Amino acid sequence: MARFTVLIAAVILAFVVAVPEVTAKKYTVGENKFWNPNINYTIWAQGKHFYLGDWLYFVFDRNQHNILEVNKTDYENCNADHPLVNWTRGAGRDIVTLNVTKHYYLLDGKGGCYGGMKLAVKVEKLPPPPKAAPVKSTGSVSMATGVAQFLIPFALFSVSTMWDAILRMW
Repeated sequence: MARFTVLIAAVILAFVVAVPEVTAKKYTVGENKFWNPNINYTIWAQGKHFYLGDWLYFVFDRNQHNILEVNKTDYENCNADHPLVNWTRGAGRDIVTLNVTKHYYLLDGKGGCYGGMKLAVKVEKLPPPPKAAPVKSTGSVSMATGVAQFLIPFALFSVSTMWDAILRMW
């Protein structure tokens, strides 16, 4: 039982240490007004930063609207004749995955663009996390150093215990 408990603790610790923070964000386009005419999506997008891995969630009447990605000129002219990508999947609950750093020009190709149903977003790489401020040495062990001195051996012990338990199962 004790080994099982240690194994579970090791797996949880390994998961917490190994899994990076998820940074992708889901944006419901238009918030509670969704993808409909007479909404200014330029204003909706103001102040939002779109990063690689984020996604746009469109909710609309699938019989009346769609989501097409076009070039900048076609976007400006509401021209849906030459879409780069048709993001519509037929359910009226569609996702545009922002997986390339570029400008995405999206519009409704069933006439809604003339009623304002168009959205341009610039997708960027996620900025690096801010650097930590240097820790001043006061001659005593800091809290971070003390925690690290405990966690590193504990993590190594946990991983070795987990490995031993796995090998014993075989």
